[in-house]
Amino acid sequence: MQEKSEFLTEALVFQVKSQQAQVIRILDSKSIQYELIDISVGGELRDEMRNKAGDPTAVPPQLFNEDQYCGNYEMFSDAVEADTVEQFLKLA
Repeated sequence: MQEKSEFLTEALVFQVKSQQAQVIRILDSKSIQYELIDISVGGELRDEMRNKAGDPTAVPPQLFNEDQYCGNYEMFSDAVEADTVEQFLKLA
């Protein structure tokens, strides 16, 4: 069971990194300024992200405009498809 658990953890890490890279590419392509916050450096930052997102199990990437929660990766991806990224990020 340990081996399966490690595989799932590695798969989740890969998925998170892929999603983060996609968000960064899109924000860069639209010249939208952003700040990356590495929640892996401490549980306090992770807890703050989850609290602001209103989801005690939220995983990155979560997107915020200052302290205002915008949404998770799936919601961001939907906004990209609908060409409403600026509205999603509360910039327009």
